[in-house]
Amino acid sequence: MTEHFHESLRSLRVWDTELPAFDPDTAPAAPLPLFHTWFTAAADAGQTEPHTMALATVDADGRPDVRTVMLHDADERGWHFASHSTSAKGRQLAATPHAAVHFYWPVQGRQVRVRGRVTLAPAEEAYADLHARTTGALAAALVGRQSEVLDSLATLAEAGEAAWARAEAEPDADVQTWTLYVLDPDEVEFFQGDARRRHVRLRYRRQRTASWERDLLWP
Repeated sequence: MTEHFHESLRSLRVWDTELPAFDPDTAPAAPLPLFHTWFTAAADAGQTEPHTMALATVDADGRPDVRTVMLHDADERGWHFASHSTSAKGRQLAATPHAAVHFYWPVQGRQVRVRGRVTLAPAEEAYADLHARTTGALAAALVGRQSEVLDSLATLAEAGEAAWARAEAEPDADVQTWTLYVLDPDEVEFFQGDARRRHVRLRYRRQRTASWERDLLWP
């Protein structure tokens, strides 16, 4: 099994596709318009789930933690995502309100990294966010208990059935712990892969004047 793993690992290739060109000299003065452009380009190119992103936080001991979450919006306030305030990520963000997110769109050989401070959106926005989603999303939120120890899959199935029934019967049900987070960036990096490994990395860093400084980075 180990040998097969290594054979598989060594046989893999990346970006088996024609990569788009990226001229950083044409990039906008702020990162958000470029993110919108790259996001829609990835979706139009057939990237599976381009709205998924890795979210990194730190625990009470300063140890990093990462998981995949969904992007709910990206606007002038920052990059939006949601979770229960009682979850592991929610507790970590309450203690250390800084995070990083990472998007990877291999169909175009592109990555976007965002770092900054995380704030809470108003409760009414969190409510609207939850109820703009599917019945299944509401049911999952109603189950709650995210990151708690689960004794069996049977218990999960029972709780899920009850939550689904409530979500259908009470589509306006509120979930007090459901929280909409906004990552206000102080640094955003755009990475464009190149078949000859001459990758283009463009970093935006927010200045005290609220403007953005742009730098090219060695790959």
